[in-house]
Amino acid sequence: MKVSPEQVKQITEVIQQSSITIESLKDDLVDHICCVVEYKISKGDEFSNSLNEALTELAPNGLDEIQRETIFLLNSTKIMIMKKIMYSIGLITSISMTIGVTAKILHWPGSEELFTYGFVGFLLLFLPMLAIDRYKHNLSKSLSEKLRVGFGYLSAFLIVFSIAFKLFHLEGANLLLLSGMCLFSFGFLPFLFFNMYKKSIS
Repeated sequence: MKVSPEQVKQITEVIQQSSITIESLKDDLVDHICCVVEYKISKGDEFSNSLNEALTELAPNGLDEIQRETIFLLNSTKIMIMKKIMYSIGLITSISMTIGVTAKILHWPGSEELFTYGFVGFLLLFLPMLAIDRYKHNLSKSLSEKLRVGFGYLSAFLIVFSIAFKLFHLEGANLLLLSGMCLFSFGFLPFLFFNMYKKSIS
């Protein structure tokens, strides 16, 4: 038994009401859901139940997830290249800092330069890239989760910046440290424990 034009219209409206912006993906979803609904109706199910079951089976976390996964697959090569670059920078700068500290302890020449370059690269390249990557990863999550991640990275950034200011004897190190600790204590920690509480009772 085929779905009627009115039922196809209802399915199309459901897809249109989602936040999916890729028109070709909308059309594909309408076709797919129509096929599933037709199959379920032929088994004796009602249209409304068939539609709800089809949507749940297709996208248990909502239709928006399908678009995110589609975009990820379309851009997977670029994303993988960016992740390789990001983690390579993190590895190189971490090694540079580690060797710099070791060389400093052993009084080897060039220790300060190694540590400084590694620290600045870690601070100005790796941390911002990591923060952006994590923010994109948490776009689909709740507001409290987004705020937790945002406050966490911002406080970490300020604290690490204050350490850099201390190392280079620049003014404002104490203010940066105080700002970072306040954000961590009154921004990150409340949202962290709020999310932990929500998960414990769910």
